[in-house]
Amino acid sequence: MDCKNISCWFISYLAFLTLFSKDLVSSFPSGNNYHGYNNGHGYGLTSNLDYRFYDRSCPRLQMIVKSGVWRAFKDDSRIAASLLRLHFHDCFVNGCDGSILLNDSEDFKGEQNARPNRNSVRGFEVIEDIKSDIESSCPLTVSCADIVALAAREAVVLTGGPFWPVPLGRRDSLTASEQAANTNLPSPFEPLENITAKFVTLGLDLKDVVVLSGAHTIGFAQCFVIKHRLFNFKGSGQPDPNLAASSSLLSKLKDTCPNVDSSDSKLAALDPASSVKFDNAYYVNLMNNIGLLDSDQTLMSDPTAAALVKSYSENPYLFSRDFAVSMVKMGNVGVMTGSDGVIRAKCGFPG
Repeated sequence: MDCKNISCWFISYLAFLTLFSKDLVSSFPSGNNYHGYNNGHGYGLTSNLDYRFYDRSCPRLQMIVKSGVWRAFKDDSRIAASLLRLHFHDCFVNGCDGSILLNDSEDFKGEQNARPNRNSVRGFEVIEDIKSDIESSCPLTVSCADIVALAAREAVVLTGGPFWPVPLGRRDSLTASEQAANTNLPSPFEPLENITAKFVTLGLDLKDVVVLSGAHTIGFAQCFVIKHRLFNFKGSGQPDPNLAASSSLLSKLKDTCPNVDSSDSKLAALDPASSVKFDNAYYVNLMNNIGLLDSDQTLMSDPTAAALVKSYSENPYLFSRDFAVSMVKMGNVGVMTGSDGVIRAKCGFPG
């Protein structure tokens, strides 16, 4: 079905839920509460979130978030990947606490201008607009951290990916840390063992690395991240042989990202064939040795990771199922609940 209006999309959305909800929900814990574990580092997973946390206090919450993401997506299809990335970058720095949304203040330098986020992470205004709509309906009830988690899910669904139930009840932090963002966020230039170590610190594992990397099936990368692979791979003065083997792709990437400083901020699709469609083509690309980022293609260097890549390249349903499970797992990293945190009136300000 080729949906060109919101009514058609909603019908497709309901059909998707009917088809897959039974199998997907069976992958998650039963009952209202999500039971996880704590890894002893102050991060890890929590057992204090509830799928139905706002059912009475803000019954329209999920529809408000869905509508807000849809409005933004109609104007800018890139926003889906941006909202998904916003959730990742929030959770990897001191847990899923909405800290990435905080503007710099006199008391702290926040995460937005950290090296991995500067001129890169976006979607703040979408979250703020959704928060404003929610405040009109349910004042000082829903945390910004929960809005980010729900918006990430809606972004995936809008682009054809899986639905998953989001455990709710997170509280917002009062502070943020530029230093922690610089330290904790994985870099596209890091080797797989370093990236995996950062996941493990949060109670995640190598499978989560492979599964969550699949988010690169949508979105774009800035040219400065990939130009070394196009023009001077490992100081050779030549392109990465893997990319050079696909002459048409290499030519397109060089056209998009010419070897001049002024191209650094230009954008190249992470999955050129379907940059706004959430599918398993990312893994097909890796099997063909044309993953765009170093951190993508390096998954093929590890036998366990490579076996997962092969499975997901052959079975899109398996990828969708595992992605949903890993998103819930990541979304429970280091959350604050109850009196440990606050409900911000505006997401960019702690008060």
